[in-house]
Amino acid sequence: MSRKSFLHGRTGTCAAALLITTSLLLSGCGAGTGTADAQAAEKDAKAEKVDAVPVEAVAASRRAVAASYTGTAALEARAESQVVAKTSGVALAVLVEEGQAVRAGQPLVRLDPDRARLAVAQSEAVMRKLENNYQRAQKLIGQQMVSAADVDQIKYDLENARAQYRLATLELSYTTVVAPISGVIASRSIKTGNFVQINTPIFRIIDNSRLEATLNVPERELATLRAGQPVTLLADALPGKSFPGVVDRIAPVIDAGSGTFRVVSGFGEDAEGLQPGMFGRIRIDYDQRADALVVPRLALLDDGEPAVFRVRAGKVARVPVKLGYAEGPWVEIRDGLAEGDQVVTAGKVALRDGTAVQVIGAKPTATAAAVPAKKAESRQ
Repeated sequence: MSRKSFLHGRTGTCAAALLITTSLLLSGCGAGTGTADAQAAEKDAKAEKVDAVPVEAVAASRRAVAASYTGTAALEARAESQVVAKTSGVALAVLVEEGQAVRAGQPLVRLDPDRARLAVAQSEAVMRKLENNYQRAQKLIGQQMVSAADVDQIKYDLENARAQYRLATLELSYTTVVAPISGVIASRSIKTGNFVQINTPIFRIIDNSRLEATLNVPERELATLRAGQPVTLLADALPGKSFPGVVDRIAPVIDAGSGTFRVVSGFGEDAEGLQPGMFGRIRIDYDQRADALVVPRLALLDDGEPAVFRVRAGKVARVPVKLGYAEGPWVEIRDGLAEGDQVVTAGKVALRDGTAVQVIGAKPTATAAAVPAKKAESRQ
C-alpha cells in the first residue's frame, strides 16, 4: 500500500468518528434544554400558587333589611300591687298560694272578725236610739214642747252615729282581705294563725298578662322612634326564641342629666314564657327596605372609611363603599358594589390592593389553568 493511500484512509476514518461524536453531543444538548424548560415551568407554577393568598369570599346579594335601634332592659309587669292588711287580727284562713291566678275582689285571707262585729253592733245600737229620739223630737216640736236647738242637736248626734256605724261596718269588711287587681300571686308572707298588724304587706300580686320593658334611648333617636313601631325581644333565659311586641308609649321630655328619653315597649299574651324580672335584648324596627344590596359585616375593613376587598380575575381591589342600614350580620351597600360582586370576608389582614388571591372552595378558572400549559408550549 502506498503512503498516499494510507493517509487518505486514515483521514476518512477520523472524519467519520468526528461526525458521530458531534451528533451525540448535539442530541445530548437538546435533551438537556427540554428538561430545563419543564423544570422552569413547574417552578413558575409553584411560585404562582405560593403567591396567591387563600381567602374566603361572599357574593353581594339582595334581601330585606331593617333599620333598628337596639338596647337592653329588664321586663316589668304592667300592674303590680302590694296587698296590705287594713286592720289587725289573727289570720283564720289563707285562701291562696304563690303562683295562683286571682281576680280583682277575690278573697285572699280571712281575719278574726269578732272584735269588729261587736263594734258594729255597738254603733248600730247608738244609731237606733238616736233615730228614735229624733222621731219623737219631730213630733214634739210641732207642739212647741221642744226647742229647735235641741232638735238640731239630736239630728247632728244621729248623723255622727250613722257615720260611726258605717265606719264600724267598713272595719268589719277589712277582716276579709281581697285582691285589688287581677293577676298572679308572686309572694306570700303570711300563714294561718299569724297575727297580722295593720298596714302589714302580706301578698304581692303581679299582672303578667302584659309585660313592659323600658329603654333609655339617646336623644338623637327621638325623630325616628314613635308609638306603634314593631319590637322584637330576645330573652337570655329563653335562648332561641324571639317575642314580638310594640312601642307602647314614648316620654315627651328628655332627661337633661343623661340626654336620654324613655321608650316603653309592651308584650302581650303571645309572649308565653316571659316573666317579670327577665333580662331582654330589645330591637325596635323603625324603617325597612325590602330589596337591599347587602354584604356580611365581616367584609368591611377596619381602616377608616368604609371599604371592602372585591375579588376579580384572581386579584383583589380595595373598593370604597357607602353604607346604609345594618341588621344582624348584614350591612346594606348603597354605592360601590353591584349584585354578584365577590367580597373577601376572611383573610383580609394579609391583603393589599392588587394582591393575587385564591378563593377557598372556588374552582380554578379555565384561564388560570391554561396559563402554565401555554408557558410550557412556548418553552418547547
